[in-house]
Amino acid sequence: MTQTKFRSGFVAIIGRPNVGKSTLMNHLIGQKIAIMSDKPQTTRNKIHGVYTTDTSQIVFLDTPGIHKPQSKLGDYMMKTAEGALKEVEAVLFLIDVADGLGGGDRFIIEQLKKVDTPVFLVMNKIDKVQPELLFETITQYKDLYPFAEIVPISALQGNNVETLLAQLQKYLPEGPQYYPADQVTDHPEQFVVSELIREKILHMTREEIPHSIAVGIEDMRVQENGVVYIGAVIFVERDSQKGIIIGKKGALLKEVGKQARRDIEALLGSRTFLELWVKVKKDWRNQDRVLKDFGFRHD
Repeated sequence: MTQTKFRSGFVAIIGRPNVGKSTLMNHLIGQKIAIMSDKPQTTRNKIHGVYTTDTSQIVFLDTPGIHKPQSKLGDYMMKTAEGALKEVEAVLFLIDVADGLGGGDRFIIEQLKKVDTPVFLVMNKIDKVQPELLFETITQYKDLYPFAEIVPISALQGNNVETLLAQLQKYLPEGPQYYPADQVTDHPEQFVVSELIREKILHMTREEIPHSIAVGIEDMRVQENGVVYIGAVIFVERDSQKGIIIGKKGALLKEVGKQARRDIEALLGSRTFLELWVKVKKDWRNQDRVLKDFGFRHD
């Protein structure tokens, strides 16, 4: 009896901001490792999610949305997204079918023409459109690029995601198991915790605030009583933003802590004491040294 050979590889998830890349990543992995919000450019780093079966392992790279940079942070995000295309076995180009073909997708397709990697057109949010519109959209995209596969899905509802996984595994080469079977991400817990805190602020603020915040974990340790203590600093760029994050009588900051703690406890599987501070670090998005301190580095 012949033994099935183990297959493995890296797969990049790319697309415009806010098309559902992080939602798809979390559904594929079966656990929340990438934060989600309706704000563009929610994902800033390259997030690795690991999907393992008895016969294969896929390491997904959730990348920042490809967009026109407005700051040094934006430049970093764009280079991260474009760099991911060069180190993978396949690319999932995620589109929002309800939005249709626009300039942003045309720009990404031009970037895809520079790589030899098989590209899947993954048509997300199919639950929001009529079937006839789906066929029309497929034709528009096929005219622009020779996609290896075209897979309509709903990342939020999970429709057709199993089909996507089955198709992907056909493109994986024989290879090693890079991570233990029970590992779902290669990021340290501190990184995921800081992202969960940032997600809550994204949900509760608007205008320039979501883009102006960074979260640093200053202290994280298990106390004698078994409770995990986490001390985190929320950095903003201006004094006025600090007041908004804290809120009237500290109400907004308290709510951020309450909601973040719920997700962090689910992640860590233990009780948590979360302490938050807000500090001003002026124009941090345009300072190379500060960006490096926050972990924004090129590989």
